[in-house]
Amino acid sequence: MSDNAAVAGNALGLASANADRETPKRPAWLERIVGWREPALLFAAIFLAWVLASRLLPLGENPLLPTPERTFAALWDSLPELWRGTISSLLILVPGFLAASVLGVVVGVWAGSSPRVGNTVFPFARVAAPIPPSVYCPYAIAILPSFQLSAIFLVFIGAFWPIFQNTVAGAHALEARHRDNARILGLTGFEYQRRVVFPAALPHIFAGMAVGLGFSFILLTVAELFGANAGLGRFVQYYADFADYPRMVAGILYTGLVTFLAMTLLESARRRVLFWVR
Repeated sequence: MSDNAAVAGNALGLASANADRETPKRPAWLERIVGWREPALLFAAIFLAWVLASRLLPLGENPLLPTPERTFAALWDSLPELWRGTISSLLILVPGFLAASVLGVVVGVWAGSSPRVGNTVFPFARVAAPIPPSVYCPYAIAILPSFQLSAIFLVFIGAFWPIFQNTVAGAHALEARHRDNARILGLTGFEYQRRVVFPAALPHIFAGMAVGLGFSFILLTVAELFGANAGLGRFVQYYADFADYPRMVAGILYTGLVTFLAMTLLESARRRVLFWVR
């Protein structure tokens, strides 16, 4: 009786395995489309709320919330100006973010893997990191020789601390067995940090870079509001001053799109580098 049950169980197992093999897997592109279903529904609901609010609320001749038609028409007309603003903003954002990424990772790995360096750096980090970077804006504009350098400095400060702190967290999360194996292999100093600590901290580093990139866009906009002659933040502020709300909202939507593309690019790089992380 037990033999018959075992045979029946094996037959069921083989049948389910064959069924799994016969079930076709969906292509990767189709999986991505399905994954966007819920976000697409959310965007559709927000767009519908915008349409209803712009048509039903009594907002006067110059409404603060223009209709989608007027906004997208203004966006189309402003594309050349927005493109020039994008170039101007990226010339500030890219150097500041890259410098923050390199220095934040180098100092974070060093401080996270060396107790002596960590004991020196961490007290300063606890004081400096919580200070809002925007408070440096007037001072940076006053002492640095150009607005571009002061804006790059603000972007750097905004991105540095999240990257540094997450890198340190990744270095501290290194498992003891990896440290022991490195010690057995004789890896010390820079080789230990490069071959063991840095790869292990990469998931934390990319998490810090994502936060730092978001802060970079915020600080970039703040800096451009203070004294820029061009840029995405300047575009929004300029047309808000003239009460041209369709162009202002168009600038906000365009800035959101640029931010989304930058974050998507960083996420794509993370997936390629961390291909073993699911």
